[in-house]
Amino acid sequence: MIKLTMKTKSRIEVACIYMVVAIMFVVIAYPLLWTLGLSLNEGRSLYASSIIPESWSLEHYRWLFFDPSSMYVTWYKNSLIVAITTSFFSTFIVALVAYAFSRYRFKGRTYGLYTFLLLQMFPVLMGMVALYLLLNQIGLLDSLIGLILIYVGGAIPMNAFLVKGYFDTIPKELDESARMDGAGHFRVFFTIMLPLAKPILAVVALFNFMAPFMDFLLARIVLRSPENYTLAVGLFTFVSDQFANNFTRFAAGAVLIAIPIATVFLLLQRWLVSGLASGATKG
Repeated sequence: MIKLTMKTKSRIEVACIYMVVAIMFVVIAYPLLWTLGLSLNEGRSLYASSIIPESWSLEHYRWLFFDPSSMYVTWYKNSLIVAITTSFFSTFIVALVAYAFSRYRFKGRTYGLYTFLLLQMFPVLMGMVALYLLLNQIGLLDSLIGLILIYVGGAIPMNAFLVKGYFDTIPKELDESARMDGAGHFRVFFTIMLPLAKPILAVVALFNFMAPFMDFLLARIVLRSPENYTLAVGLFTFVSDQFANNFTRFAAGAVLIAIPIATVFLLLQRWLVSGLASGATKG
């Protein structure tokens, strides 16, 4: 029987870790490279394209922005409006709700927290029929405002519980000191709690900014008119029709989705790492 030394065991463990990382890298990078390569092929057919184009072309990107028949710019604008508005309001409302549950004691507080936990178990799609009827009755069906309301409302339960756990780690002595100096509830919230909670709020803001770009089902149910489509719904029309053959244009549009998400990620990266770690251990 061969006995392995500690040094040999360590090398084997490191090799296994690198192997897993390499496999995951291939799994993640392969479809991304295919999408990028597909967007640079000259033709529009999926089967005539290759991951490494024989001749490079930017014609699909030019078509998305400059062709009169393309509505890509409108869809991009709609997605940015929904993403920015959803991210701002959901983060602000979540912070207010989390602050109330973290710092105040009131009747129904415990059951409210249990309700947040329970609501996390059910996706928004389970209530889509009721939401559809409600939006139809108040005249917000097929509108960006109606879609924003659904996104903001759906973000509250999970994120509020997460941010509440982070607020619990901030010493209450800071609140008491500020109140002794004459600060009110909102003064404490804006000048003490929010600055100290930037890491977890950055995580919430990023996730809620990404959601409208990635979501298809909710947007497809709510939005009916092509001029109101978000990118996910609009790009799907490139390949969903019976005679559609715009896979390369679809790939070019999909590649450009990464620009605003990467921009927001870079702007928030100084807080994201600590926020993700804190949310995993304190939430």
